[in-house]
Amino acid sequence: MSSQEYNHIVRIVGNDIPGERKLIIGLTQIKGIGYNFATAILDNLKINPNSNVGYLSDSEVQAIEKLITDPSSANFPTWFLNRRKDVETGNDLHLLTSDIDFTLRNDIERERVTSSWRGYRHLYGLKVRGQRTRCTGRKGGAVGVAKGGKAAPVKTAAPKAVAAPTGEAAAPVPAAEVKAEPAEKKE
Repeated sequence: MSSQEYNHIVRIVGNDIPGERKLIIGLTQIKGIGYNFATAILDNLKINPNSNVGYLSDSEVQAIEKLITDPSSANFPTWFLNRRKDVETGNDLHLLTSDIDFTLRNDIERERVTSSWRGYRHLYGLKVRGQRTRCTGRKGGAVGVAKGGKAAPVKTAAPKAVAAPTGEAAAPVPAAEVKAEPAEKKE
């Protein structure tokens, strides 16, 4: 392996992957490719998953990119893809990188515009998939009794020490017994 040229950064599908990473882990850094999908790609191309990304040749990188962008060419089953029966095209797709976020936002917006039940749930920030909401999912707005209903007690003047008769230490007077005295007026 050391006779091959080593690349410190390899660019695959628009993502920079450090060359010292193992190939199986490096491919999972691409958004939309998980561990199982990366394993299937490397098994299909017969590349060692434990080799480093930096030792990939340009032809191997191109073959990996081709499989990632068009997994149906390798006869991957449709359940392996992350977007089956796309609403707009009807095709089975595998989305990558920013396309995942973009299509997710579009799907939620489409549900809101059509006023579907799921659209309402998304709009109000509630659970969408039928979960219970009675005791969970209470993030956000305050519900129930407000804390701190009692007013804070009024601060009083510091207790005065009473002179003790012969040799005994002065005991402080409890705050409840001390009454606030009005401030003396200066003339």
